[in-house]
Amino acid sequence: MTLTSLIEAYGDSSVLALSGLIIGVIFGFMAQRSRFCLRAATVELSRCCMGSKVAIWLLTFAGAVFFVQLLIVLGLLDVSQTRQLASRGSLSGAILGGLMFGIGMVLARGCASRLLVLSATGNLRALVSGLILTLVAQASFRGVLSPVREWLSNLWTVEGGPARNLLSWVGGDSRLGLALGVAWLAYAIWLARKTKVSGWVAFGAVGVGLAVALGWAMTYAISQVSFEPVTVKSISFTGSSADTLMALINEPSIQLGFDVGLVPGVFAGSLAAALLFREFKLQGYHGGQSMARYITGASLMGFGAMLAGGCAVGAGVTGGAIFALTAWVALFFMWVGAGLTDWLVDQAAEMKPEEPVVVVEPEAAQHGAASQGQTQGGGILMPAE
Repeated sequence: MTLTSLIEAYGDSSVLALSGLIIGVIFGFMAQRSRFCLRAATVELSRCCMGSKVAIWLLTFAGAVFFVQLLIVLGLLDVSQTRQLASRGSLSGAILGGLMFGIGMVLARGCASRLLVLSATGNLRALVSGLILTLVAQASFRGVLSPVREWLSNLWTVEGGPARNLLSWVGGDSRLGLALGVAWLAYAIWLARKTKVSGWVAFGAVGVGLAVALGWAMTYAISQVSFEPVTVKSISFTGSSADTLMALINEPSIQLGFDVGLVPGVFAGSLAAALLFREFKLQGYHGGQSMARYITGASLMGFGAMLAGGCAVGAGVTGGAIFALTAWVALFFMWVGAGLTDWLVDQAAEMKPEEPVVVVEPEAAQHGAASQGQTQGGGILMPAE
């Protein structure tokens, strides 16, 4: 059965939703197995280490660039009219939104895609944080925060077309993009081997990048045979999650589309991987301070992603793979924001000297012997004065 016959039989919306579901399952499964996470990579690099987390992220990013540019060279994909390249973009949004998103993903200990993947493995912290991120994103896109987002976005804009295509800046085309993808993928494979990333983990990381390319290819293919206008897009989580959640809450029936299939697909794929490899485990918050940190981070990511035009995957990988200027700017400032936050918050906390303690026997404490420094096994930990 051809794509045209599927659309004739079930409609383009249903086919788009099914495509999003299948690609989401692939992404979710591969992301769960590879532990793909931009936050982990930025934290590792901020601590002056090119380790396995950086290698995994590079495998995904380079894989996406390679597969997407290969599709363009083969004539199977045209991204010239996509939102990331054809429409007016915001450099101020990319800078400020990227910084906010980077700060937020360190505080929340995961980017938007990682929170969704972790939610499916039983991590309730990630589930609550993801819901907060989604609500703030919706408020930033269409709600009470949208005027602020629009004002910040209009501070510095760039015209669509060649001005937003980094390959055009150097007089190149998709062949240059493919060459860069090959070079980066080769380096990522070398780094993965050097840091002892297992073959299956590396395969999963490249598979995440392949899922991004499949998203571009499938929506483009459907747009070419559909009688209705179809937006050519690929994987992104902030806007997709917001639209899916609002449809579930506000609409009696869900209007099908690529995004509506994508989010449940990623959750299902991650859940399947967690159950298959026995990694499903319920986890919660560890006190009010921890909860406040996650909520703050999720809120920053929700607003930052909508301001930057995408999340760590939507802008950082999906937009980066087609060399969209604002996507690369947003990605760069995500790294900057995350690295600075890790240095100022987490590394600073780790460098603080721990409060010394002495161990005092309960009976000795009653007789005032604690001042003599008597310590025995099985005593009670008390702060030293």
